[in-house]
Amino acid sequence: MAPGSGARVVLISLDGSRLCYTICLHFLALNNAMEYEALLNGLRIAIELGAMQLYVRDNSELVIDQVMKESSYKSPLMAAYCQEVRKFEDRFQGIELYHVPRKDNDVADFLAELVARRVLSLDGVFINDLHEPSAHILEGLI
Repeated sequence: MAPGSGARVVLISLDGSRLCYTICLHFLALNNAMEYEALLNGLRIAIELGAMQLYVRDNSELVIDQVMKESSYKSPLMAAYCQEVRKFEDRFQGIELYHVPRKDNDVADFLAELVARRVLSLDGVFINDLHEPSAHILEGLI
């Protein structure tokens, strides 16, 4: 995907309150890397907000399967991203990940459309700019 693509994060509290974030990626990223960026940024935001328990819903079956150790990695970059997620696991008392079909992820799809149309000044939507990937492949591992 071209620079300027985005990832979406929606945090929903137990009382149903929503915090919506668009993560503007200022680097080249393919779909699965964008999904990992959304997950990692969501984890970082949740930590900043003091969340202790997370139920993560993601429309990327591959990312969920890799993090839940049900799928192997065909790419060193995906392995590196998964390792980044693992660094956050002990920051929560509990974390559960669930696959949700894209058609059932309406808020995230709405945010994705805003990013695609470059409409980034919507009230109630926080914008995070990310200028480099969260995961890197170490030289010699390719």
